Amino acid sequence: MFKIKLLWCLCLLFWISNAKSQNLKLVSSNNSQLQYMGRVLQTDSSTQFFWCGTSVTIKVKNTQNVKVLLSENIDLNYYNVVIDGKYLKKIKTLKGKKVYQLAEGLSAKPHSIELFKVTNTDERISNFYGFIVDQGATILKQKIKQPIKMEYFGDSITAGHGIEVPDGMPDNGLPEYFNNYLTYAAITSRCFQAQYHNTSKSGIGITVSWDRAIMPEIYDRLNPNDSLSKWDFSKYQPDIVVVNLFQNDYSLVNMPLHAQFKKRFGNVKPNEEFLIKAYIDFIVSLRNVYPKAKIICALGNMDVVKKDSPWPGYINSAVASLKDSKIYVKIFKIKNTTGHPRIQEQEAMADELIRFIKDNKIDK
Repeated sequence: MFKIKLLWCLCLLFWISNAKSQNLKLVSSNNSQLQYMGRVLQTDSSTQFFWCGTSVTIKVKNTQNVKVLLSENIDLNYYNVVIDGKYLKKIKTLKGKKVYQLAEGLSAKPHSIELFKVTNTDERISNFYGFIVDQGATILKQKIKQPIKMEYFGDSITAGHGIEVPDGMPDNGLPEYFNNYLTYAAITSRCFQAQYHNTSKSGIGITVSWDRAIMPEIYDRLNPNDSLSKWDFSKYQPDIVVVNLFQNDYSLVNMPLHAQFKKRFGNVKPNEEFLIKAYIDFIVSLRNVYPKAKIICALGNMDVVKKDSPWPGYINSAVASLKDSKIYVKIFKIKNTTGHPRIQEQEAMADELIRFIKDNKIDK
């Protein structure tokens, strides 16, 4: 372990030395002027990103160039680059430690540059070492303009699965077609100028998932793949929590031969009482860590909310039994197309959720 840390330190010194020779400087990941959103792990040398929708922002003036020094544990990760609040481009990152150009030809005036992870919450771990800017650049303090804090617990819909799949191509979960920045969750948060945490993972459910873990097992983790890595909830207390889960439960409870069905239920399909209780237990877990938050129990917009589906009723029953005036139910309109929601369908969800929040004064 010592040798590995020493190697990373030597590599970092090399990058700093190389940057100086090009009249550039490294703004390290632990610089207090940087602003992070999402659950991140900060160390002396880097900041680790795990969850979809995680971002880091720098405000800087007197630099034409902004680059980033990143390392990825596996190939193919993707980030949006947002300059002064406007989307500029998506960059692809590869395995290993590399420098990526984010912006060039900037004017000397102050600019905000955000690096936003758009891919799924999975085995990908990014180490962010810092931004690289011109030697004469000035790093500016960022004023927190987002008085509202929001957090989302969801599955592939909320993570951004398949949003950018081209027309005519079958639905798929390739990382290049994920884009959490375009989800209803991110759009809604930007509408309210809210701070944004997205604690979502494609394929996950409350009682059963397509993968090994269920949301009640990872909602309290910093690193979603490490059961010993616990998140400190005191670091971020959201004003509004949105839970959009049960789509995968809906699919898998009817698949008795699936390995995860057998793992979670054995040979017996769970009944209504079991599902409602599991939902109640999860919402109670959130209420215990977020005692003041307003919680929106959402569902949709895929086939779990189709006509005559009992699943919206499960959520209504669960919320009614909780007798908590700060817990709301929002059932999205079904999208009536195959696959995961694309950009326009995510935008429609955002419109619904924004209207729901405003109509119920949840943002007040």
